[in-house]
This record gives sequence, structure tokens and C-alpha cells, in this order.
Amino acid sequence: METPERARLDAFFRRITAQFPAGQAITTLVITHLLPERPAFLRAMTAVSTIGAVLPKPRSIHQPTLDTVRRTLPVHDLSRERFTDETQALHYLEDTAGGQDVVLVDIGGYFAASLDTLVDKFSGRVLGVVEDTENGHQRYAALGSLPCPVVSVARSPLKDCEDHLVGRSIVFSTDALVRARGDILTSRSACVIGFGKIGRSIAQTLRAQDLRVTVYDNDAVKRVQAHALGFRTSASTTEAVHDAELVLCATGNLALRHEDFAALRNGAYLGSVTSSEDELELGSLDDLYERQPVGPQLTRYEVTGHYFYVLADGGAVNFVHGAAVGTYIHLVQAEILAATAALSHARFQPGLHEIPTADRDTIARTWLRHFER
Repeated sequence: METPERARLDAFFRRITAQFPAGQAITTLVITHLLPERPAFLRAMTAVSTIGAVLPKPRSIHQPTLDTVRRTLPVHDLSRERFTDETQALHYLEDTAGGQDVVLVDIGGYFAASLDTLVDKFSGRVLGVVEDTENGHQRYAALGSLPCPVVSVARSPLKDCEDHLVGRSIVFSTDALVRARGDILTSRSACVIGFGKIGRSIAQTLRAQDLRVTVYDNDAVKRVQAHALGFRTSASTTEAVHDAELVLCATGNLALRHEDFAALRNGAYLGSVTSSEDELELGSLDDLYERQPVGPQLTRYEVTGHYFYVLADGGAVNFVHGAAVGTYIHLVQAEILAATAALSHARFQPGLHEIPTADRDTIARTWLRHFER
């Protein structure tokens, strides 16, 4: 990031943290994509909290950025297993922030499995969670009765711009990986699993590039919406992927299970929007399919009579090329900062929440003043 852009971004975040100041002293554990623009967000987070740990998502780490962050902040390895095991999660929280008031900043519901134990047994206080993604939103919602406030920005209107551009970046990276092995997407048949905001953007972008697009979503209302926009729809995942030469999964949940892979067309390309462990049950194929790298970020899965290609090892395809969505991402980061500050003031009861509309309006107006020109 060039010096003028960095200064402008820091000024934006200073305005945000001034408008949404923290209350009591808090410590944050921050799960994040560690991409080139992220240090500015982390600098802003230090204005509302003490960062006890930065936990980078393993498939979205930019090494120079990691080196920069490590010089000023504690960086720890992140794995789903660390926080799935309640005892391990509690020990980690005690070692990192024992006795302190803590806000957990999440991307993907990592803390969901152990949240009851962390709230009940931690020597400090878990004031709440801020969740960034639809996948994580669903994980916390599935808990039913939450032991602390969880403030989700996943369905915020401020995230619509980012989600639209993420969909386009998924298609960009998919096209680049396919072209790297001398192939093209144009005029192929494609399938999009999941028709939320990102899935819709993917489907529209694919159609604009002259692919024939079929959509499947387990929500019948979303299938109707896809049909109304002129997409073919299918009644099941198996039917949707059967003839597709490209399959992109954007459910924020488990899209393809063990039995679904056998339905993939020979030579199909398969990609995901979220982490591979969330969207694709690839581990179930370990004893059946032989895996062979055939190009940058491209793996061939083969068993007698059947083969297909997996992009980016099943991880988010757009992170292959940095997943840049411009300054729109700072809208969501600002909302995360506002939610973190709100939790420090204990403004929410246990349960799933969003920040007030008035706060979003403040963020939008501030963003426009800084980035509209």
C-alpha cells in the first residue's frame, strides 16, 4: 500500500474509532485474513482494545504482511481443532488473556463449538463475539441459546458491496487458474451451489462471460429468485453438478458431501468460496481418490473411470490472487470496530445481534467523505 493511501485509510479508521470509542478496557483475540490492507485495520483495533492475539486464517496469509504484523503484535497459529476441543480452547484463552475482559473477533465461527465453556469457565469475562461471515453466522445461530452476545456483520447492508465484488473476484481467479493449464471457461456449463449474495454475484458474472449457469440452493425461495433472474435451477445438488464443467460452491456451509463427488462430470473444475473444511468434504475421498498436482493451485482427483480438478486445494479461490475488493472492505471493518466497542460498553444481552441502523449510517457517511472522491 502506497504512503498516501495508507495515510488516508488510517485517517478513516481514526474517525471511526473516535465515533465509536471503547468503554472499559478490553482484550481482543482477532481471527483475520492477513492481506496487505489488514495492518491498518489492526492498528485501528488497538485504539479500542489490547490485541491479545492475531490469528491469521491459514489460506489467506500474505507473508510480507505477516512479517510486518509480527513486529508489533502477538501472532498465533489458527486451526479449527484448537477451538473445537473445549478444554484446549479454554487453556488457550487462559494462557492468552487470563483474567481479562475479552471480545472474540471471528471469521467463520471458530469459537462457536467451545463458546459455552469459554463463557462459563474462563477466569476473566467473555463480553461477546463479533462474527464477519455467513458461515460463522450460521454456526452461532445453530447454538440456539447463546451464553453471551454475538454481533454479526455477515448480513449487514454494508457488506453487500464487498460480497458482490468477492463473487467477481472468485470468477476472476477461477478463470486465471483454468487458463494457466491452457483451458478456458467461455461457453462451458457451470453450476453455482448457494444463491446468497456471493453466489448470486458469481452466477451473474459467469453468465456475463457466456457460461450456461445452473443454480442450486436448498432454500426453495432462493431457487425461485434464481429462476426469476433467468438461471436454470435444479432440485438437488446431485442433479445440479451432473453435467457441469465448472462447479463453484458458495453456501457458507457444507455444500458437497462424500456421495456428491461421484456425480461430478469427468474433467469438471471444482472451487469454493469459503474454507475447504466448511464447503467440501474432501477428506472423505482420501482412501478412494488419488490426488496429483497438475498446475499452480490445481489438483487432479482420480479413481478408475472418474476424475475432476479441485482449485486451490478446496479453499477460497479468490485468495489465490489476494481477494482485493477495494475500499469497500473498510465498511465492514469499520462495522467490526463499532461492534467491538459496543460490546465493551455491554450494550447487548446474550443472543445474536446486529449493530443499529444509525451506526451503519454513520459508518457509510464517514466512508463516503473519505473514499467517494
